[in-house]
Amino acid sequence: MTRHVYRVEGWGTGELWVDGALVVAHELPGPTRAGTSDHDDATEPERSPPPGGARPPLDTLRSASSQGGDGIVTDLCRRVRRHLAGGPTTYDDLVVDDSWCTPFQAAMLEALRAVPWGEVVSYGELAALAGRPRAARAAGAFCAHNRFALIVPCHRVVSATSIGGYGSTGVGTKRRLLRLEGVGL
Repeated sequence: MTRHVYRVEGWGTGELWVDGALVVAHELPGPTRAGTSDHDDATEPERSPPPGGARPPLDTLRSASSQGGDGIVTDLCRRVRRHLAGGPTTYDDLVVDDSWCTPFQAAMLEALRAVPWGEVVSYGELAALAGRPRAARAAGAFCAHNRFALIVPCHRVVSATSIGGYGSTGVGTKRRLLRLEGVGL
């Protein structure tokens, strides 16, 4: 498994973990973290590996290298940049690591990946799409632990009465992502 660090102007530094053509995790770009720069190896010993049972990356690549080597990395970084610039983007052809999912979580992952650009569903609707209409709380827990930012678009899942939460990056990031897609909440 390799870890790739990339930068998106106006957003910051993001991370992508891949194992061959399998996407293991993707973290949204955010402010450059202490001890890293766009040209460092960006090793962050205090950071834990992606949630859901993934192992720590075996290799760390320089951010410049991550743009030119592996085709999936180059393509995904290009898509993320387009997405964060407001250009409609899809990720449905990417293979993500779902080995940690229960059957219900796998169904939610699949259902959420089908929610198109510019549309939102409630946590209850996501649970229903995954075959368990009374499992809105489980859908919320699934979204809270999503390790595939943008690829599995949990920013498109909202509460029945409000925008809902958005993990450690906060509701402001969720609103910003939704505004890029033309959704105002």
